[in-house]
Amino acid sequence: MTTTPPRWDPQAPEVLRDQRAAYDQLRERCPLAHSDAQHWSVLRHAEVMQVLQDHATFSSAVSAHPAVPNGYDQPLHTQYRRALDPFFAPERMAHFEPVCRALSAATVQEALALGGELEITHEFALPFAVRVQSAFLGWPTLLQDELLGWLRRSQAATRSGDRTQTSAVAQEFEDLVGRVRQARLEAPPTQDITSELMHTRVEGRLLDLRELASVLRNWTVGEVGTIAASIGILLHWLASHPDWQQRLRAQPGLLPAAIDEVLRIDGPLVANRRITTRDVTLGGCPVPMGERLSIHWIAANRDPRVFGDPDEFRMDRDPTLNLLYGAGIHVCPGAPLARLELRVLMEELLARTSAIALPAGHAPTRATAPDAGYAALRVRLHQTPA
Repeated sequence: MTTTPPRWDPQAPEVLRDQRAAYDQLRERCPLAHSDAQHWSVLRHAEVMQVLQDHATFSSAVSAHPAVPNGYDQPLHTQYRRALDPFFAPERMAHFEPVCRALSAATVQEALALGGELEITHEFALPFAVRVQSAFLGWPTLLQDELLGWLRRSQAATRSGDRTQTSAVAQEFEDLVGRVRQARLEAPPTQDITSELMHTRVEGRLLDLRELASVLRNWTVGEVGTIAASIGILLHWLASHPDWQQRLRAQPGLLPAAIDEVLRIDGPLVANRRITTRDVTLGGCPVPMGERLSIHWIAANRDPRVFGDPDEFRMDRDPTLNLLYGAGIHVCPGAPLARLELRVLMEELLARTSAIALPAGHAPTRATAPDAGYAALRVRLHQTPA
C-alpha cells in the first residue's frame, strides 16, 4: 500500500507556537511528511530506526563542508570514530568528573548569589555549557566569551537560511581553531584534549585544519546547544514536579535514568539530516534517490506505538528504545560527556537547593526549530539552609 505524505509548513504559526504538539499531530497522520524547507520529515519511531540502521541507503554525507565524524559514511566514518571515540572513554569521563563538579558547584552558587531567581537559558544554562565544554577541551577562560558570541552569530546565521552568512560564520570558527592550534604549537606542550586532538591520527595521518575545526565545532556547537536546551527542560520539569524533585534529592542514584526519561518526553534536539542513495520505500511512501530527509527525534521519542502515554514520566521504560542520543553506528559520540555534565549539574543543583520553583505569573517561552526546549525560562532557586 502506497501512502501519500501530508505537506506541512515548519514555519506555520501552530508549529512555532508548540512544535512538540505539532509534531505529535503530524506523526499521527502519517509516518512521513513533506515540506519545501525540510523535504521529507521522518516522524515515527519505526521509520526513524529503519533510516538509522540502513546507513547504506540513508547517507549521512549531506553537507559540502566537513562534518567529522558523523557527517560521513563508512569506511571514513568508522576510521574517524575509531580515532575519536577514546576521548569519551569511561576513564576519561572519570578523570573529568571532579572538574565538571567544581564548575557545576560554582555555577549553582553564583546563581544563588544573584538572589535565587534567574533567567535560565541565558544566565545559567548557556554560560555553564560553554564553561564546561571549554574546560573539557582545555580552552582558556578568555576564549569562552568569544565562543559564546560566535554561537549567537551561528544561530542567527542558521535561522537566516543565507548560505553566504553561514559560510562566513563557519570560516570564523575555522579561524578561531587556527589561532588555538597556532598558540599550542608555539607554547610548551600541554596535556589537554585539544592538544591531544592535534596529534590524533586517522589511518596514519594527522587531522588537517578543516577536519580539526569540524571536530571542535561538533564538540562545542553541538554539545553546547543541546546541553543548554537540556538544562532548561530539566529545570522546568523539576519545578513542575516538586514530588519528584524531593525524591531525586533523597535518591540521586535515580538521576541518570530520570534525566534520560525527561529528555525523551521533551527533547533537546529537533532533527538530523540524511540523503537517500537509491529509490526506497519508507513508511509506505516511495522516496526517490537523492532526496533529503530530516529525522525528527522529538516526534519519534514521543511515538505512542513505542512509548505508551508518551507524556507520562515513567522509570520502567526500556532505555534502549530512547533515541535521545540516536542509535546505530552514528549514535552520538559525545553521549558519555553529555550524561556526565547533566548528572553532575543536577546533583549539585539539588544538593544546594531546598526547592526549585517557577515564579508566579511567569509564562515560559518555548524555543522554535531549529532550537528546542525554552527560549526564555525564569526559575526561582531556594537555597538549602546553612
